[in-house]
Amino acid sequence: MTGTPHRPSGTGRLSRRTLFAATGAAAALALTAGPARAARAAATVPLYLGTYTSSGGGEGIGIAAFDQATGAITGKGSLTGVSDPSFLASAPGHLYAVDEGQGSVTAIAVRDGELSVLNSSPTGGEGPCHLLVHGEGGHVLSANYTSGSVSVHPLAADGSLAEASDLVQHTGSGPDPDRQEGPHAHMVLGTPSGRFVLAVDLGTDSVYTYRLDTGTGKLEAVVQNRVTPGLGPRHAAFHPGGSHLYVANELGDSLSVCSYDDASGEITVLDSLPTVPSGDPAGERNYPAEVLLSPDGAYVYVSNRGHDSIARFAVGGGGGELTLLDTVPAQGSYPRHISLDPTGRWLFAANQKSGNVGVFARDEATGALKGTGTPFATPTPVCVLPVAD
Repeated sequence: MTGTPHRPSGTGRLSRRTLFAATGAAAALALTAGPARAARAAATVPLYLGTYTSSGGGEGIGIAAFDQATGAITGKGSLTGVSDPSFLASAPGHLYAVDEGQGSVTAIAVRDGELSVLNSSPTGGEGPCHLLVHGEGGHVLSANYTSGSVSVHPLAADGSLAEASDLVQHTGSGPDPDRQEGPHAHMVLGTPSGRFVLAVDLGTDSVYTYRLDTGTGKLEAVVQNRVTPGLGPRHAAFHPGGSHLYVANELGDSLSVCSYDDASGEITVLDSLPTVPSGDPAGERNYPAEVLLSPDGAYVYVSNRGHDSIARFAVGGGGGELTLLDTVPAQGSYPRHISLDPTGRWLFAANQKSGNVGVFARDEATGALKGTGTPFATPTPVCVLPVAD
């Protein structure tokens, strides 16, 4: 189905933090590796942490270093002055952070390991929770959860943010009266070819396809791809082949595998699978959050909040088939965000409620995860971003 979003100003809605507050020396990885891989794994890379400053004790953007040989995280302080930086994205020499409570985005310069704020700019929406540095590097796009809109900011030559060049407002609702009373844009991501930008909207059970005009900074609506009502799509990731998309459904406790047509921007749901093994005892309601793929596209990982685990799926059929292999404990409570280090050999889980980051060695052949020692303690981690030097 197609639909063209409207562009009125956003309206206030239920805070995600309010909702979920109510619900509540590491071992080295033993791998056979050649000299090149051993040298690569010995590097220490920067690691940045998104937090909440208005609740949970976060002081700003957490600054750390990660040892790719041992799996150890070392804290190096925080960059203060950024309010509720709950999601981060990187570009060469820069970081970008949402200011979720302030409805703005902040640009940060990174020079010789030192971080300094360049500027902030309002998104025009409410509750920005995710952002994307566009593939061509000239714009930052933000998903405004509370108001259900998508913003575009052009970037200046020094990486700072200009005023927003566009704001596209989603409309509609879903069958869940508590979570889908209106639109809730939860993620923006680029397609592998760079042709389109997708916006995943939990409130309208849709993945919107847009075309970004890099000259004007305007978004053109292409197609509104609807998923099964009530699933509440949250985040998505592409298979490296580019013809399949995997969508984590927060309200449907599932992962959807979809086909993607890069000529039209259309997305079709092929199947939806549970993200926890059948027969697991029911406890707290489970909310899948982040989805990511191994570098070779052979495995998909999903974080489970409530079940407090990381699910591992095997990919088959050229990307169109998924099989749930297992789950491993997240080493903490409420793994909101997961990510891989630049080598793909380590996986991180930002455990929001327990205040720690779990570190897992990843077997590159089987995709299996193994926890490595004591998790790294840090206030309210909700995003973990390793960055290659």
